[in-house]
Amino acid sequence: MARTLYICYFGVREPLVQTQVLPYLRELLKGGKGEELQGEKGEKLEGVKGKRLKSENELDAESIFPLSVSLLTFEPQREGKDLAEFERVRVELAAEGIEWDWLPYHKRPSAVATAWDIFRGAFYIWRRIGRFDVLHGRVHVPTLMGALARKFSRKKPKLLFDIRGFFPEEYTDAGIWPEGGLLYRGAKRVERWLMKEADAFVVLTEKAREILFPESKESGFDKLGRPVEVIPCCVDLERFASATPDTRERKRNELGIADKKVMVYVGSFGGWYLTSETADIFGAFREKYQNAFAMILTQSKPEVIEPLLREAGYADGEYLITRVPSSEIPEYLVAADLAVSFIKPCYSKQASSPTKNAEYLACGLPIIANAGVGDVDLLIEGHGVGSLIESFDREAYLQAFDNIESLGNISAKCREVANQEFDLETVGGIRYRAVYESITGS
Repeated sequence: MARTLYICYFGVREPLVQTQVLPYLRELLKGGKGEELQGEKGEKLEGVKGKRLKSENELDAESIFPLSVSLLTFEPQREGKDLAEFERVRVELAAEGIEWDWLPYHKRPSAVATAWDIFRGAFYIWRRIGRFDVLHGRVHVPTLMGALARKFSRKKPKLLFDIRGFFPEEYTDAGIWPEGGLLYRGAKRVERWLMKEADAFVVLTEKAREILFPESKESGFDKLGRPVEVIPCCVDLERFASATPDTRERKRNELGIADKKVMVYVGSFGGWYLTSETADIFGAFREKYQNAFAMILTQSKPEVIEPLLREAGYADGEYLITRVPSSEIPEYLVAADLAVSFIKPCYSKQASSPTKNAEYLACGLPIIANAGVGDVDLLIEGHGVGSLIESFDREAYLQAFDNIESLGNISAKCREVANQEFDLETVGGIRYRAVYESITGS
């Protein structure tokens, strides 16, 4: 049984961990659920690929959990009540087969705090490194912790660099670091070292693969024979099973929008998330439809977007800005008619796979998105599940609405594409297991 430590520089309660990290780990623990196995009478059983089992009762611990998973997170809040909550989370995750531990997260001063967290994380891993066969780093900082721990240890577990995004460029594109500055150059130097040290790689998009590992497109391996896998941000489609016509009707009545044309946006604002452009398309939406309703589900403060909606002509009762738990996202989304996904089309976003797009499609929503972000162009135009805009202006927005109307009712098609491209089990889980099997030899 391979043993992995998944290193994540976020807190366990943050939405990203709840909707991305933990679902992936749970899927890994299934060990190939859905892959065909045969019992002694030829019946299909669920378990580990290649196992031949006599009955479901003989699924032992190794068959159910072929991968031992530990998770390390960094927690920003750790007062007394948090510690009690942490213990509850620890017990719940242990019951699922995930061993969880955490270290304190430090925020300020930014560079010094991050350096201290890297040291603490590396030391934590170094002390326990003999327990693991794989160190799985989610983006650059956690991977650096694993690489440093391995560098100063006699034990050499495999290092999986889950790149996910172009981290140094993301910080410059978002205006956090000056382009070509000291922090950027230092991060690029670290990145080059990690690219040399890693034993396998995961990227989110085919565009990222083309930029970093063009030779792997056909073979699945880089020039040194290391596996490279493209795994977009997938979603657990079972979580969206509640997005039904009945739920849609109930939620629209509850929100008082039964007679409205509803466009929805999910996500944050600021940085590479285009606040004014998003407000502008909502303004064009209100111009197009007299019964327009704007639904915005965001972690950002309402005052970031609300004044812009007011300027766009929205009055009380014509919009909703709220923060929604991840468990309730499906019932809000299914109450909408179409969705918008605007992200700054910069270099770093070539590696981006917006989770919101998978969620939109899982709820049957056509998407209006801008070109130049990851594989979104291929998703929208290649599958015919929305409208792609080339410029941020009124004419482009109005044309996008016309394009959506011309597609007719494509709710079922959107769900089909979500299943084909973003299913946690049949896409994410299988591809992650393929990487683990490749580097562990199991």
